[in-house]
Amino acid sequence: MSESQRLNLIVFAPTRRATSETFIRANLAGLPMRCIPYFGDEWPLRRPLQALYATAIVLSKVLTRMRLLRAASWPASFVAWFIIRRYRPDAVLAEFGFEAVRVMEACVWSDVPMVAHFRGSDASARSRLGLLEGRYRRLMAIAAGVIVKSRPMADTLLSLGAPPTRVLVSPSGANTAMFHGSDPAAAPPVLLAVGRFVAKKGPLQTLRAFALVCRDPVAAALKPKLWMVGDGPLLPSARSLVLELGLEGQVCFLGVCSQDRVAQLMREVRCFVQHSLVAPDGDSEGNPVAVMEAQLSGLPVVATRHAGIPEVVLEGQSGLLVDEGDEESMAQAMAQFVLDPDLAARFGECGRQRIQEGFTIEHHLHQVTQLLLQVIEDRLERCASPTCQS
Repeated sequence: MSESQRLNLIVFAPTRRATSETFIRANLAGLPMRCIPYFGDEWPLRRPLQALYATAIVLSKVLTRMRLLRAASWPASFVAWFIIRRYRPDAVLAEFGFEAVRVMEACVWSDVPMVAHFRGSDASARSRLGLLEGRYRRLMAIAAGVIVKSRPMADTLLSLGAPPTRVLVSPSGANTAMFHGSDPAAAPPVLLAVGRFVAKKGPLQTLRAFALVCRDPVAAALKPKLWMVGDGPLLPSARSLVLELGLEGQVCFLGVCSQDRVAQLMREVRCFVQHSLVAPDGDSEGNPVAVMEAQLSGLPVVATRHAGIPEVVLEGQSGLLVDEGDEESMAQAMAQFVLDPDLAARFGECGRQRIQEGFTIEHHLHQVTQLLLQVIEDRLERCASPTCQS
């Protein structure tokens, strides 16, 4: 057994049930230490401490809505303190910044190092960042480490007081066992979009850009199609827009799909598209995993210069990037891959190599593991010092 496998890690997270939370499940399965998870939405009869934690999270949410932000940290922190006393972990990993502020005081009381993992809206949306700014400043003073998905997210947290030496920029990464085998040169001119139908994913912008492609007589002659995977509050608006634009025969809404199904769809299309942008409430992407999955599969990407996307897409080599809201430029980029399957294949191969070299799940898990081991080692050294012993 390796040294890391002898270590205990408590993981506090809001949920593991949502389809979008595959990254949390990947961490639990892939980290080399013993992971002890507690979730804010599970009330199992046989695990009273888990049920108590979920109840405390509900109470914390109520207090947060009442703007009693300091008090909101107490319920979950008290329960988390009991959990920490029971398992005596070597470290705590809190998934999402808003979950971290709920349990951070327990780590102070227990003198256990905590790593806070920010993923997107928790470091951008005004409902999160604006409301919790003061608590985040407290968190930055407490956390032994902070994980973010992109440089812009890192800059946001650095502005709130995160010490630069504690911040790890690590995209969640794509699954090499699942995403592979795309052949854009042989695929029909089908574009694929994967993501929740919410403002920051830009589904309506993607549809309007695709409509411009279909109005071009040369591209339209090839009968391009757009497949859209996902669900969300903007889906009814997307369906209405398809009718308004006369795209009923060219746009297919596939609903929520499993990762296996998404991987298969990526092997059947020419290109991946996503018009990410800052939502009206300030919500922003971290680093969209679907963009990495598409590139690892071997697909070219059409996306925006948003959040961490330019960090994983080599502009002009593995994908074509446009400014947020520029639907005409996005249409032109889509049309290039519709019209030129060989170009799609060259970009796709570049993207596959790009992700394999630095943006797989394995890369992410290694980076997170090294950070956790470092904060644990730092604590051991601190406790072994004469100052601590005295």
